[in-house]
Amino acid sequence: MARWTTADIPDLSGRVAVVTGTGGIGLETSVALAAAGATTIVAGRNPMKGAAAVDRILRAVAGAKVGFEQLDLADLESVAEGAANLRARLGRLDILVNNAAVMVPPIRHLTTDGFELQFATNYLGHFALTAQLLPLLATTTGSRVVSLSSVAAPRGTIGFDDLQFAKAYQAARAYAQSKLACLMFAFELQRRSDASGWGISSIAAHPGISRTDLIHNGAGPRSLEGRVRSLMPFLFQPAAQGALPSLFAATAPDAQPGAYYGPDGLGELRGHPTLAKVPPQALDEAAAARLWDASERLSRTSFAHDPARPQSAAA
Repeated sequence: MARWTTADIPDLSGRVAVVTGTGGIGLETSVALAAAGATTIVAGRNPMKGAAAVDRILRAVAGAKVGFEQLDLADLESVAEGAANLRARLGRLDILVNNAAVMVPPIRHLTTDGFELQFATNYLGHFALTAQLLPLLATTTGSRVVSLSSVAAPRGTIGFDDLQFAKAYQAARAYAQSKLACLMFAFELQRRSDASGWGISSIAAHPGISRTDLIHNGAGPRSLEGRVRSLMPFLFQPAAQGALPSLFAATAPDAQPGAYYGPDGLGELRGHPTLAKVPPQALDEAAAARLWDASERLSRTSFAHDPARPQSAAA
């Protein structure tokens, strides 16, 4: 795994990948997958940003097989519609990268479904999307689901008594909870895939800290996070470097089901892919099962069915 780069991605011709997010880590992930020959679908809520992402990929990769699917992770109806479109247009799904995120909006925002924005976008929407793409994933040999966590996850706890931070909103705590949830979901999905015979490899990754538009779309340049980025830019690696753990998890033959990958530098902030340190709370299987049950209830989506007949919020 020493100094693994995009040059080590195997030929992905004939493979199909879906990546959520039209910028930053997601866009760099899509560029690399397309460059390796995968048919790549960029999924995002903004058609203009989607068109720009597709154009960027086509300019970077001659002859790239790439498309866009409109899908708002903060809207369960949109997730269901987008997933239905993907099931109809794709005959297989080899790689699903649950990447898109919002980060520490200073004011608590609720989605149309009544959920706190970070919990809904970063975690619950991806939970529902994965469930609704299960028919494709479970019938594609060697399929992988990559869930993006964060260096913030170790600071997270799952507040089962107040998942939506209705009592007292703290942006950083809500973000950390959402990213811990993503990590716990990745581990629990692997356990359930093994138990149910879905044949899906579920792998988690985090990008360290990278130069993306998350700060400017979330807390803003005057926030603590934004000030750190402005005053200490050397801490932030390029987005293409931050995408390497996701790409390793999605493509490397050596990537292990149920593992967690991040950068190998000091504090896992930057560097090349390696096994990441797992926060102890992410290993709580009882809490993971409880979170799974709550997520099925909140998203009105179930994994507990024949993969050929998904249940969804639009059903």
